[in-house]
Amino acid sequence: MPALSEIGLAVEELHEQAATPSELVRINCDTNAAEQVLMPLLTRFMKLQPAMRFEIQSEGKLVDIAEGGFDCGVRAAELVPGEMVAIPIGPDQQHIIVASPIYLDNAPPLASPSDLSLHQCIQLRMAGGLIYRWEFQRRGEEVVVATTGNLVVDQSRLLLAAALDGCGLAYVTRWMAADALADGRLRQVLAEWTPPYPGLCLYYPKHRHIGAGMRAFLDFLKANRSI
Repeated sequence: MPALSEIGLAVEELHEQAATPSELVRINCDTNAAEQVLMPLLTRFMKLQPAMRFEIQSEGKLVDIAEGGFDCGVRAAELVPGEMVAIPIGPDQQHIIVASPIYLDNAPPLASPSDLSLHQCIQLRMAGGLIYRWEFQRRGEEVVVATTGNLVVDQSRLLLAAALDGCGLAYVTRWMAADALADGRLRQVLAEWTPPYPGLCLYYPKHRHIGAGMRAFLDFLKANRSI
């Protein structure tokens, strides 16, 4: 029979393990979500819990996180499946229309989404093959526009680069275009048609068992969701 001192040491070790979780958490998200919101939170958490391990798979298409072997996913709030538990992890998002001054100075007037047919719109092909349609809203009116243009790309960063080079209008996040807007390399248009919308959420299946490490990470996100 083990000595009482040995039992006490074993119990103490279990408490230490519970206090310093070390499990692996696999997260599926898109590239922009990972760069913009997830990584700053994740790196801060890992400094607090250095034994934790994370694997992030970023891609443009939505996947079934359960079938894919992921513990959780990160997507825009509107894309989170209804059967999931969702935790907001960042501020509101905003897609805006931008273009370079050189392009706008030589382009037709642009007062409403209907005027986009007169413009070169840099288009984004999604992972499933479809061209992303631009979404607008103003005073309760919602408009979705299938744009046209001479350039199609498959990465949001390429949209921004093409807009900076004067190739036309681009539909990008304000976060992505912030620096170029601040220094005048890009201008925003149709601002009244592109209001903010609910931001990113981390989500996971309702009935999945949550380990100590995942629970600690969720608690951290809840405490820092406004950052």
